Amino acid sequence: MGQEKFTFQAEVSKLLDIVAHSLYSHKEIFLRELISNSSDACEKRSFLALTEPELTPEGGARIMLAADAKKGTLTITDNGIGMNHDDLVEMLGTIARSGTQAFLDKITSEAKSKDKKGGKADLSPIGQFGVGFYSAFMVAKEVEVLTRKAGEDKAWLWVSDGKGEFSITDAERGEAGTTVTLHITKEDKEFLERPRIEHIVRTHSDHIAIPILMAGDGEGDGEAGEEKLNTASALWTRPKKDISSDQYTEFYHHVGHGFDEPWMTLHNTVEGMASYTSLLFIPSMPPMDMFHPERKGHVKLYARRVFITDDCEGLLPSWLRFLRGVVDSQDLSLNISREMLQNDPKLAKIRKGLVKKVLGELKKKAEKAPDDYTLFWSNFGTVLKEGLYEDLENRDKLLELARFRSTGSETFTSLADYVERMGEGQDSIYYIFGEDKDQVAQSPQLEGFRARGIEVLLCTDPIDEFWVSAVGKFQEKPFASVTKGDAGLDKIAEKEDAKKDKGKKKKDKAPDLEPLITAMKAALDGEIKDVVASTRLTDSPVCLVAGEGDMDLQLERMLKQHGQLKGDAGSLRILEINPDHSLIRLLAKRAGKGEGDMADAAHLLLDQARIAEGETVRDAAAFGARLCAVLEKGLD
Repeated sequence: MGQEKFTFQAEVSKLLDIVAHSLYSHKEIFLRELISNSSDACEKRSFLALTEPELTPEGGARIMLAADAKKGTLTITDNGIGMNHDDLVEMLGTIARSGTQAFLDKITSEAKSKDKKGGKADLSPIGQFGVGFYSAFMVAKEVEVLTRKAGEDKAWLWVSDGKGEFSITDAERGEAGTTVTLHITKEDKEFLERPRIEHIVRTHSDHIAIPILMAGDGEGDGEAGEEKLNTASALWTRPKKDISSDQYTEFYHHVGHGFDEPWMTLHNTVEGMASYTSLLFIPSMPPMDMFHPERKGHVKLYARRVFITDDCEGLLPSWLRFLRGVVDSQDLSLNISREMLQNDPKLAKIRKGLVKKVLGELKKKAEKAPDDYTLFWSNFGTVLKEGLYEDLENRDKLLELARFRSTGSETFTSLADYVERMGEGQDSIYYIFGEDKDQVAQSPQLEGFRARGIEVLLCTDPIDEFWVSAVGKFQEKPFASVTKGDAGLDKIAEKEDAKKDKGKKKKDKAPDLEPLITAMKAALDGEIKDVVASTRLTDSPVCLVAGEGDMDLQLERMLKQHGQLKGDAGSLRILEINPDHSLIRLLAKRAGKGEGDMADAAHLLLDQARIAEGETVRDAAAFGARLCAVLEKGLD
């Protein structure tokens, strides 16, 4: 096969341009990323060798670095799993993970912002996309990847200057593995100096359990002058007292492929029915792939320091997928299939222990450092809420950890604090669904609750629609939607100032609403379920609510947005009218006297209620015509 030329996926081209031309202040990170990739490749080959012994590399796994100042090249060689032709196209030509465009938008905007201020662009999220390889182009004008996949005879050479294209050709390589050769730019010659390389490795990659060697002759062939640069012992096996915070952070960068600082570090050893050591990290920034549809975890599983998998569904629940780190078990069998592993009772015990530990530490943080915990909840609360819906066993613990925005607190509040603030006559925990906190806080349905000093939870995460109905209650207090059915407000007295305001509005005897309600029902027949007088409105003339047993308004909108409900499908709504509003009182008087047609007014009020809920007008032309007609009558 001759040389094949390929064009990078569009997102990769943009990424390469940003990386290669950024003013990134920590260029040395490229070496950490490439060594980390080599380490992962070696671990994967070791795992395959458990069932295919012929894949075991001679002399054990190793990573070799070599610098050639005359040629201007730096090479990173490993004897890991290697790649074949298709792997090269897939792994080095595309970014197949979700959120790529969001990532590009983020770093592009940050770069522009920093450039305006004369600062340096921050590419800190780069590792979170599994694109650490591309950081090589920060220091290289050309990159070559010579590779041969373990178990295969063919080798391949991938070459690119990072400017939009790459080529793949047949090649020769004596053993399986990968060699990445960087042709270093003139301004980055410092990365060809041995002391500089040694310092980078000892600073960023000392924790890697695979030996990292420096070739003395610059050829990387393992001859005279080799020097081992790292301690090559698994960090999680060392005593806590012997590990510095910087070492923990660097290990987090390695396993998490992130550049942020860990928000929490959990290093724990358990002995008993299931013996294991865990070193887990909670990031301080939400990973960009956190809402990937597959909801995969990112904690590596080892058995007696031998890498098993980084995709073990049974190790942790999906609602803890933001965790990064490793779990090393002394009891799991090395020669075990993934299917058998999923059903291993020892794994179930490990999972239970890990979840208990994480939730326990989060509870401590919530009690001792509430402000710091609020930061965590802002980043990962949406994911943690998935456990409220999925995990019955841990539901009570998660409810204690949950935090919410509400109408009664400037900051996040817990359910326990909400219950403690409940007033006389209130026996339910009220909530309202929506997409935006500020918008939903202005909903007409909240007016009666404010008038009575009742706090309402502002639930704006999509998962809220599902867990609330699954949970049902907290501390024997049922959850109740403010937009659904009878809110029960007539049982709770209004605050004195609200009563005074209402008294000022009532200058004359309230008219009979029945004629108006009858007329509106007739005009809106087929569009609404009912028209009733409202107890929840104080300022707005109308609002829409769902009937008892009907789907919540926000849930219906969400299902329509995702194509689960077509067109106008869904439950008809109840239109509530405010008997104390001047417009409703005026319309009621006219309806009682049989004056005028109520059809236009009824349809306009219905459209107003829909607009207040963030919906679009069903028939824009009819809405415009009715509005003009009513305005003409008013100006006549």
